[in-house]
Amino acid sequence: MKKSTLWILTGVATAIVLVGGARLLSQRKAANTPTAAVTTAAAPSTLELAATDVFTAQTQNLSLGIAVSGPLKATQSAVVKARVAGELQELSVREGDRVLAGQVIARIDPSEYQARVRQAQQQADAAKAQVDIAQRQFDNNQALVNQGFISQTALLTSQASLNGAKATHAAALAALDLANKSLADATLRSPLTGVVAQRLAQPGERVAIEARLVEVINLSQLELEAALTAEDASRVRVGMTAQLQVEGVAEPVVAKVLRINPSAQMGSRSIVVYLGINGREGLRQGLFAQGSLGTQSLQVLAVPVSSVRTDKPQPYVQVVQDGQVSHITVQPGVRSEGDRQSLVAVTGVSEGAQVLSGSLGAVREGVQVKFTAPAKSALTPAPAPALPASAAK
Repeated sequence: MKKSTLWILTGVATAIVLVGGARLLSQRKAANTPTAAVTTAAAPSTLELAATDVFTAQTQNLSLGIAVSGPLKATQSAVVKARVAGELQELSVREGDRVLAGQVIARIDPSEYQARVRQAQQQADAAKAQVDIAQRQFDNNQALVNQGFISQTALLTSQASLNGAKATHAAALAALDLANKSLADATLRSPLTGVVAQRLAQPGERVAIEARLVEVINLSQLELEAALTAEDASRVRVGMTAQLQVEGVAEPVVAKVLRINPSAQMGSRSIVVYLGINGREGLRQGLFAQGSLGTQSLQVLAVPVSSVRTDKPQPYVQVVQDGQVSHITVQPGVRSEGDRQSLVAVTGVSEGAQVLSGSLGAVREGVQVKFTAPAKSALTPAPAPALPASAAK
């Protein structure tokens, strides 16, 4: 057999082997592939609900108001600053100490200012002596003029000297008063009755004029500055009350509108309303407070705001009717910003309807409902769903 014929036969055999292997591989893949198309898993037809997933729609006394929030601020506060420069010899108060108005809280080394008082006193005494000399000279010249021994010009000259001496003496007395004031300013007193909030210097430091030493605040009256929109501010009147929840304080705090700023803030166009709070145990400056400024009280059928859904052309709520979910179109009304949850007045839902919580999301209509426990509303107890006759037996 020729060599070329051998090569041809070898190639044909190789091709036959490759074709057979490809067919075998394709048959195995076809065997592993399901003959039917993959079907979409059917959505569950029963929804299990917990007791907190259902609310009972009922008539509520809603206190309509405006949400307010912000840090508390003491109405009266003061920062004691150094009025003269010098070494701080004494600072007798610390944070948390109570002080009275006029109480001495710090002293600056008065040695320099005592020397200035002595200097000013001596200058005033010297000026007074010059006044006495000028006065005697004027009196003598006036007597001589009356007797005709000197001219009127000499008398006028002595009068001018006397006036100059008096002016010098007055200036010396003013300098003495200024020195006495500087000496008095070396002793620092509290401008109001309150509590020390900050101690900003230590004894032994050399302080400059206007150096901050101590901050004193009066906690008997606090304020909350609430920035409101122009629309909300137009409904606020002086004397209105608000219920606030202050961090760290369990009981709600009552605040009253004291003042309304007559001008809007630049940029935000908001209007600041000042709410006064009487001091009580636990209230501190800087604590954050939030609550509602009540403007009106209404009796309306209300549900939680989160239960009203807006993913359809008309707002609706999801209710449990005859053991399944139904969608009922509603008309939302006024809302109340409460401490625990926000409520909204609705029309279109009957009294006592079981409304699904907004945390459940959108639920398809017709889905059967199964309660894991007798449903209770977060607002009022909700009736448990009716059981089938077979289960009742």
